[in-house]
Amino acid sequence: MKAVGTSESHADAVAICLTQADYKGHLCEGLYQLKTYVDEVEYGGCDKDAVPTILKESPVCAWVDGNNGLGVIVANFSMNLAIQKAKKCGIGWVVAKRSNNYGIAGMYSLKALDAGFLGLSFSNATPLVAPSRALEGALGANPISVAAPATNEDYFLLDMSTATVAHGKVEILGRKKLPVPTEWANPVTGALTPLGGSDPSSNYKGFGLAMFVEILCGILGDSGYGPYVRRYGDVHQAANIGHCFIAVNPNYFAPGFEERLSDLMNYIRNMQPADPERPVIVPGDFERQHMSTVDHQGGICYAKDLVKICQMLADRLNVTHLSPLI
Repeated sequence: MKAVGTSESHADAVAICLTQADYKGHLCEGLYQLKTYVDEVEYGGCDKDAVPTILKESPVCAWVDGNNGLGVIVANFSMNLAIQKAKKCGIGWVVAKRSNNYGIAGMYSLKALDAGFLGLSFSNATPLVAPSRALEGALGANPISVAAPATNEDYFLLDMSTATVAHGKVEILGRKKLPVPTEWANPVTGALTPLGGSDPSSNYKGFGLAMFVEILCGILGDSGYGPYVRRYGDVHQAANIGHCFIAVNPNYFAPGFEERLSDLMNYIRNMQPADPERPVIVPGDFERQHMSTVDHQGGICYAKDLVKICQMLADRLNVTHLSPLI
């Protein structure tokens, strides 16, 4: 990122976001996205130097202009603002427009969690997902993340796409020349299916969740929405993505929130599993297990084709290659 003129602080924020995604097991939003971030800066789709500005605010709400900056910078600014408001008023709600891809939604809900709050993070995205019963894409994968504190440093962390799978998983199959399951994407148009697969299954629920995120981000914040967000791969144009961030202080409600949440999560974890080899988990356990595996292995395992892409990018920018541990 620095090789294409990004300031050290902005480049650091991007690096943290990408590596944390891989560390937590959300590989489609990690190093896999680095070339896109670089291309957006190099070819003018994103302003690497932009700093967000507040357009309108109240004690609990704010509307932010990302000024076409790096999505990570816009998101950190906006969630920090929501946290500041939650500290004063019990809740902070911030919506941002004119942003770019901000990585994994859980980065920002966890930021609120670190402050002792419930954190919620949403974003719309490039229109790759077909609405229920449609052939073409009109909505983004529109992620949702919710983080909530429990006792003994435990926590609930939901970090999910409202599409059946992230687009990166489809691209990975394409690079390996493997077929894409019809539950993931329309075999004719390539449009991703909403969460729930293809009609007549329950994909209208995933479609409804994607529309919900679109309302919070694109409609509420006056960013691009639905088909008006930049098309995938067009790194020359501004994306105009919208985000929404909410921080809530649970202490403004009934006491004992963390204890009750711990009780519920531990009850679920201790239920009899359908498969004895696969214990019952709650949202957040997958990420913790993946981080534990990475720690045990001493590093993140990357696919050879991704490493090759990164080496080619390094050659193009005249920077040092990755240094594999094994």
